[in-house]
Amino acid sequence: MHAQNILQNSGFEEGSFTNWTTFGPNNYIQAGSPAFSGNNYYKVYGQFNTTTNFTGIYQENPSAPGDIYSADGWAYSASSDNGGIHGSDAVCLEVTFQDASYNALADYRSAVVTGNNIAGFGGLNTWFDLQITNQCSYTNASALILQPGTVTNTVSNLAAPPGTAYVRYQVVLAQGPDNANGSMYFDDMTLNQTGHAPPPGTQWNIVWSDEFNGTSINSNNWTFDTGNNSGWGNQEREYYTNSTNNAYVDGNGFLHIVALQQSMGGFNFTSARMKSEGFYSTPTYGRFQWRVALPAGFGMWPALWMMGANEPTVGWPACGEMDVMENNGDNTAFVQGSLHYGTTKANATNETAIYDLPSGESTTNFHIYELDWSPTSIQWLVDGNIYETQNNQAVLPFNQPFFFIMNLAVGGDYTGTTNDSAVEASNTFPKEMVVDYVRVYEPTAPLQISATQSNGEVVLSWPTNIVCHLQTQTNSFTSGNWFDLSGTTSPFVVAPSQTGVFYRLESP
Repeated sequence: MHAQNILQNSGFEEGSFTNWTTFGPNNYIQAGSPAFSGNNYYKVYGQFNTTTNFTGIYQENPSAPGDIYSADGWAYSASSDNGGIHGSDAVCLEVTFQDASYNALADYRSAVVTGNNIAGFGGLNTWFDLQITNQCSYTNASALILQPGTVTNTVSNLAAPPGTAYVRYQVVLAQGPDNANGSMYFDDMTLNQTGHAPPPGTQWNIVWSDEFNGTSINSNNWTFDTGNNSGWGNQEREYYTNSTNNAYVDGNGFLHIVALQQSMGGFNFTSARMKSEGFYSTPTYGRFQWRVALPAGFGMWPALWMMGANEPTVGWPACGEMDVMENNGDNTAFVQGSLHYGTTKANATNETAIYDLPSGESTTNFHIYELDWSPTSIQWLVDGNIYETQNNQAVLPFNQPFFFIMNLAVGGDYTGTTNDSAVEASNTFPKEMVVDYVRVYEPTAPLQISATQSNGEVVLSWPTNIVCHLQTQTNSFTSGNWFDLSGTTSPFVVAPSQTGVFYRLESP
């Protein structure tokens, strides 16, 4: 999984300590050479008070149990700056996980750099990468600077323990009573969130899905918005229908949402906008995935998104909106994800980020678009790559169920055109968004099958809150000839006369 650096102003290119908190008096943003990249870097040195003292900076971000990180930063000490780091000065990078009261729960540090060992990092006048890989013991969990203990483990992944509410990244320079006057420079600090593990004793399992099997759209899952509704607030040019010409399941496990050049209701295009409103609302928090191939073309606007289930009562944007994926079909090399909320359309926020697909890739190919939603953060992923993280404070509107929307708009503000003739001249219709599945994951007890005996019969049982089905095969447990047992539910009674029969669960 690719990672996203959650630190803001991580290279100090704002020319200030914006997003950072300083402690101690001698913290400075410097411009020019020898910045590692960009134009700015951070310089730190001690307080000269003849006692052991600490100077540095830190940045705190919301986190949650199970969040996984890697962290590092680039360091440099100049011989021309009072001889570089020397004497009893010592410096390190540190990541601590904290509870809601900012008490430390776990501590990770880089190697401690001193004048005696800096040669081992490449010496003075050279940038070197300090990786934060040492898990450390500590005392006084409420202190800003944890009293150092021993290194208890060396790790590549920094895992947030139970109770975590915040993660703190900090630079610490300790100056001893000898008042040594060397300094250190830092640049390009990183705290990369690489994933999220479910709580201990649980797994991410599918608790709801639509695989679009069969030959028709499941009317227990989906309904349709119809009409143009004054362009849906975006000057869109399509007329939405519930016709099978505009939305259908093909019998091979795919949903097609189709835009046509077709006159209806005073508009020159038809398409479909499907939603789960009134049929399925999500759990509050979870992991939501779509596997989808998008259309290309000027004026095409495919979108996968979620709207607060209280929208009929409070309206938009007070209900909140999470755009999992949208794309301007004129550019098949990117997608974006956004949050919208506020009291009126005029003050609605537009927190968003862009994901550029790897070279040679296209949105017209199938990709997995994912939203990971927790009480502390909302993250957007494409094919497992995190590209956007927004803070979530577990307050309205992002602490309540949402419903799904899938649509293919034609024209509108986002596409940069409301000119039907330009769209028609640039495209050959039909245009299709093809959806393989929609899946909802939650941390649950493991998916496993159990067998008990009752009245001479074998009874198989399995979790009923996980989307799964029973499969069977005979004679060999390792062969690939598994068959679905359609219509089976837990518990399932096995005929006592059966021998050499094997069973397993398949999800979804």
